[in-house]
Amino acid sequence: MTAEALKTIEIPPQLTVRELATELDVSPIAVIKELMNNGIMASINQPIDFDTAAIVGEEMGFEIVPIQEEEPEPAAELEKQVSLRHQFLEHEDPANLEPRPPVVTILGHVDHGKTTLLDTIRHTSVVSGEAGGITQHIGSYQVDIDGRKITFLDTPGHEAFTAMRARGAMVTDLVILIVAADDGVMPQTKEAIGHARAAGVPIIVAINKIDKSNANVEKVKQDLANEGLVPEEWGGETICVPVSALNNIGIDDLLENILLATEVAELKANPNRPAQGTVIEGKLDEKRGVVANLLVQNGTLNQGDVVVIGTHYGRARAMFNSLGQKIKKAGPSEPVSILGMSTVPEAGEIFEVVKNRKAAEALVQEHLQQAEQSQSNARAPMSLEDFLSRLEGESVKQLNLIVKADVHGSLEPIINSLKTLGDDQHKVRIVLQGTGNISESDVTLAVASNAIVIGFNVSVDEGARRTAELEKVEVRRYRVIYKLIEDVDLALKGLYEPVYEDRIIGHAEVRATFKVGKRVIAGSYITAGKFTRHALVRVVRNRELIHTGEIGSLKRFTEDVEEVATGYECGIGVEGFNDLREGDILEAFIKERVN
Repeated sequence: MTAEALKTIEIPPQLTVRELATELDVSPIAVIKELMNNGIMASINQPIDFDTAAIVGEEMGFEIVPIQEEEPEPAAELEKQVSLRHQFLEHEDPANLEPRPPVVTILGHVDHGKTTLLDTIRHTSVVSGEAGGITQHIGSYQVDIDGRKITFLDTPGHEAFTAMRARGAMVTDLVILIVAADDGVMPQTKEAIGHARAAGVPIIVAINKIDKSNANVEKVKQDLANEGLVPEEWGGETICVPVSALNNIGIDDLLENILLATEVAELKANPNRPAQGTVIEGKLDEKRGVVANLLVQNGTLNQGDVVVIGTHYGRARAMFNSLGQKIKKAGPSEPVSILGMSTVPEAGEIFEVVKNRKAAEALVQEHLQQAEQSQSNARAPMSLEDFLSRLEGESVKQLNLIVKADVHGSLEPIINSLKTLGDDQHKVRIVLQGTGNISESDVTLAVASNAIVIGFNVSVDEGARRTAELEKVEVRRYRVIYKLIEDVDLALKGLYEPVYEDRIIGHAEVRATFKVGKRVIAGSYITAGKFTRHALVRVVRNRELIHTGEIGSLKRFTEDVEEVATGYECGIGVEGFNDLREGDILEAFIKERVN
């Protein structure tokens, strides 16, 4: 390749491997591999000089020229992801940190071999005499690869994976996406890709069932490329490993790639402190009582430690590893099952060890106060109308969307149009796209990724509707594509204004009036629908509208009430209006958004 054909990149006299990868817009793994090819062993944060960077850049198709500027900061999104995955290290002295094993989750379509892959990895990576000791399922397990360990989380699927994230848990360092070579990318595969991307973690693809006669690895790679996961051998950044979980083919290669991909992240923790981590699973065992399956993420958990999980605590009176064997302690990235908690914890809850029961009770009280405070100051969900104001101060304002459409013929032009919207400072990010009704899984992902759910010619499943109401997720449905695109475009430009319509919810007849201080109260009879305390009201006299305002008071006898239904009498006060008369008709209505 001639110099004239190379793309020119300016870099400072010295920069780290991570920064060079950012400048070249390639994976840090690709840079490390190129350095290894040139006989240089370097970690992701290791500084390299200009000459070394120039050699790597030219090998990868770039012309490297020097600039005399300050070193650029790592990308904000990358820093955000790193901080999330190291949520317990915020106040740790770097000098106390030691390398820890990576934590890996396997996601994919239900029939593509996830369980077989997990079993094969587990049974080929433990000492043969220990294999028989696998007597219980604790939601995760650890394997040993030539002295290096990997922890695998065995979650039921991407919904559970995201549900944990929605509760604030960030436990995964890497996602293995399993795709069957005889089947290709399926709808559930696409959902798993969206959930993994929303978590901000690297993805390695295991192309499984390569031993089958109808396996088509190249077709799978094309399917992946269509979803934005371009294989490394095609010039992309996605590592694809052909395997047969059933016949133990390619498993060692997959494990090596896991270690390489996570090595660049320099995963660390402080083992010499009280343990902190996340609940993977909780259950009630008839014989043993409450069993809490935990992943230690920082510190070391010891038998006898007092453990606080949310608003409950207990003492770890017995501990077991993933082989069902009794252990005395568990360090960072180690899965462990403990007995001794007072109640069954939920997956995704955070645990931490304290000195004694007195400290545990104090921490539980603190958690209770925080829960009350968070309820009173509940964070408002992202919405189109407040998109810009909610992200005030951020250099790049990113609108996360989950898009569902009735058919692919509708989905493709919607996605293509959405990707053209915005500018360098205002961007649309498609967290997940797919066909079919809006599901509970879609809403859970929206909670975890702070996204808006948009549907085109689709309905909302009942479970999704309930979850959206509970979690205050905005779900918007459209039947006209241009209207959908227009609303998102206006939101990005800060011009979006929702349209509301009045919906009448009740009628009442004024049968008497009386004064309470300076206010006039209408003794009324509800003739249809209902009146609610927070509704608006119109006053109609002789078929003419004479006033519109808010309901100032709503009483049954002397008691304030929230609602009065058809057939009941009540007292109604209209805020700022005292000219109520016998015979007036009152209409209660609410403002309902229609776009």
